[in-house]
Amino acid sequence: MTEQRTPVRQLRIVVEAEDYESAVAFYRDALGLIEEDSFSGDAGAEVTILQAGRATLEIANPAQKRMIDDVEVGRQVAPRIRIAFEVDDTSARTDDLVGAGAELVAPPTTTPWNSLNSRLDAPAGLQITLFQELGH
Repeated sequence: MTEQRTPVRQLRIVVEAEDYESAVAFYRDALGLIEEDSFSGDAGAEVTILQAGRATLEIANPAQKRMIDDVEVGRQVAPRIRIAFEVDDTSARTDDLVGAGAELVAPPTTTPWNSLNSRLDAPAGLQITLFQELGH
C-alpha cells in the first residue's frame, strides 16, 4: 500500500535584495503584490512576504527556454530562473513598472499561444515576464 502524502500547499520564492526597501516598494506598490506578512530580526534582518495569487512551477528544457526568449525578446537573454506574473493589462503594467525602476528588455509582444508578454529586468536582480491571456 502506497502512503498518501500531503500535497504541497504553497510555492514561495525567496530573493535576496541588497536594496530591500526599493525592492519591496517595486513588487508591492508598483506591481501590486499583496503584503501577507513581514518580520524583523536581529542584526537588521528584514523580510516581507508578498502574496502573488496562484503559484505554479514551470519546468522547461533548454530548447523551450530558447524558443520563449526568441518569441518574447528576439534574442537569448533569460537567466536560468525567470519570474512571470499574469496581469490584466500588460501594456499599462509594463509602463507602470518601467516608471517604477524596471528596465525594459522587450515591449509587449503577442505570442503564438495568444498572450501578450513583455520582459523586464526588475529589482533584486530578477528578470520578469508580464503576461496577459488574450483568449482563444
